[in-house]
Amino acid sequence: MSGEKCFNVLDKIFVQKNKKPIEDIKGYTIKYGNIVDNDGNVVDEVLVSYFKAPKSYTTENMCEINSHGGNIVVKKILELCLKNGADLAEPGEFTKRAFLNGRIDLLQAESVIDVINAKSEREAKTGIKQLEGFLSKKITEIKKEIMNVMTNIEVSIDYPEYDTPDVTNKQISDMLDSVQEKLEKLEKSFDNGKIIKEGIKTVIVGRPNAGKSSLLNAILKEDRAIVTQYEGTTRDTIEEFVTVNGIPLKLVDTAGIRDAKDEVEKIGIEKSREMTKEADLVIAIFDASEDLTKEDLEILDLIKNKKTIIILNKNDLNQKIDENDKRLTNVSSSIIKISALNKTGIEDIYDEISRLFDLNEINLDQEVVITNIRHKNLIDKAIESVKKARETLEEKMPLDIIAIFIKDILEDLGNITGEVVTDDIIDEIFSKFCLGK
Repeated sequence: MSGEKCFNVLDKIFVQKNKKPIEDIKGYTIKYGNIVDNDGNVVDEVLVSYFKAPKSYTTENMCEINSHGGNIVVKKILELCLKNGADLAEPGEFTKRAFLNGRIDLLQAESVIDVINAKSEREAKTGIKQLEGFLSKKITEIKKEIMNVMTNIEVSIDYPEYDTPDVTNKQISDMLDSVQEKLEKLEKSFDNGKIIKEGIKTVIVGRPNAGKSSLLNAILKEDRAIVTQYEGTTRDTIEEFVTVNGIPLKLVDTAGIRDAKDEVEKIGIEKSREMTKEADLVIAIFDASEDLTKEDLEILDLIKNKKTIIILNKNDLNQKIDENDKRLTNVSSSIIKISALNKTGIEDIYDEISRLFDLNEINLDQEVVITNIRHKNLIDKAIESVKKARETLEEKMPLDIIAIFIKDILEDLGNITGEVVTDDIIDEIFSKFCLGK
């Protein structure tokens, strides 16, 4: 519970073993006792943590009831809290209060959900860095650089008799160059940030019975996809998330590409083509125990401009496809022989993915990486405002006009940290949180 009256609510349902008035209980301490109902019946034996304003997560008075767990007991304690004056939290309300009360900025608040939802160590580390304020500090540094020049501009506007346009124009130009360079560096980091957060969208493509579903199952180490000797078993895409050598992959198994036998399969095959076009990485699998077919050549044509690993499957059988075949090597130099059935050669695929996407090059200890599309869009907007400010400067527009676009840069950056953000955006951001945060 959090809020001015949380200790009043607690006092109605918590009986301490060694009774102390709330004013004598220090923050960051734990008291032992029982939760009791309105008739004095013991509900559970608990430990209660006390946090006194302003030294708490929300900066308000807070308490945490640590029970033995179990749905019945927890539900009963929650009901008692609500019955005695508490309200059920909205999604993300605790973190929202921390933001509204000024303990953290909006960017740090958003990183809480990133840490909770992290699917890899790198994503968790990025979220924690942002929670600690690394990106906030970078944005603040850029804003401070702008404000140093804006002060001179405001003086020039308000006191024209002291105007020195040549010096001021040089200051503005140098500032815009510096700010644009820093913003573009942040914007470019989103490519890596997107991979860290969302994973490499990896589409497994091939004709029916080439071994797509068997490969998916081998990578996942579970029977996620149905595997039979019959063609066309997979009618729709199957999506799973897996981490390979520390690299997050969003794996997509697609319907086999061939001339469709019915309308449902036709839709599935069309979806396979679309997913392949959108993929960050294509794993194209071919049945090496048979010659390349018309469907295989169609697949090779579909993926010729994509980052691709070509898999020659069924190397436990007689091989009819040569790995040096120019029809393959013209599409990709990454060609690997495997047996999805016997799960041999799978490690070679992992090694090739690691080579193609070397996330170790991203130094999370020293680099700030953008992972949030909202932040990326606002940085793009700020860069556009920088360009407009430069255009007005080059066109020798009055300083008060140039100042409008420079203020736009500050507003875009302020939207990232939440200084000028609207209530609608705040509500939308926190609606994605779970109740407990």
